[in-house]
Amino acid sequence: MKEQTRTLGYICPVCGKAVVVERTAFQLAAADSTLPCPCGKSEVTIHQLGERCEITVPCLFCAKDHTVACATQALLEEKLLALSCGASGLGICFVGEEDAVFQAMEKAEGAVDKLRLDDQEERREAFLDSIVMGEVLEELRDIAARGGVSCGCGSKEYGIKVGYAAVDVVCARCGATLRLPAATLDDVDGICARYTLTIPGKEV
Repeated sequence: MKEQTRTLGYICPVCGKAVVVERTAFQLAAADSTLPCPCGKSEVTIHQLGERCEITVPCLFCAKDHTVACATQALLEEKLLALSCGASGLGICFVGEEDAVFQAMEKAEGAVDKLRLDDQEERREAFLDSIVMGEVLEELRDIAARGGVSCGCGSKEYGIKVGYAAVDVVCARCGATLRLPAATLDDVDGICARYTLTIPGKEV
């Protein structure tokens, strides 16, 4: 029986290259892991704490390291675990099944290419893509108009926070958040395919 493997990917903030590696589930669960870029100037670290782990990722978008705690079970079993930069809303590290990680990495590289183009033209705007952001907000309004936004805690009251490349829908009662990516046309397709939006509620 083939040992279960997990694919991990991130974009090096120093050399700009995509780094994708494969590890067995046993390797990830048994001890701390380091996933270095071949350039030797950045790495992702996974610190094991038993039932949970801490993943530290260097961020291409805000030039800081992000440390995220997650359940070890999620690290080993989720189809796709995506870690994002809180400042930009863009995905910076992906763990999961090979196909899902490669798709997410392609999308992340597209966002990076657009950022580089905007920087070269010295026209960094309020959003990564204003048209995509507008479409996502329009779809969100349509879903809300038909009463399609709710929270797992039972509330239908919410607010929104608009970021550089994502929209956060925040429950007014429990404070739980649903992040809607708004970086590429795929994100528009993604929200267009949804009739309702459910915020994962917290106990209050």
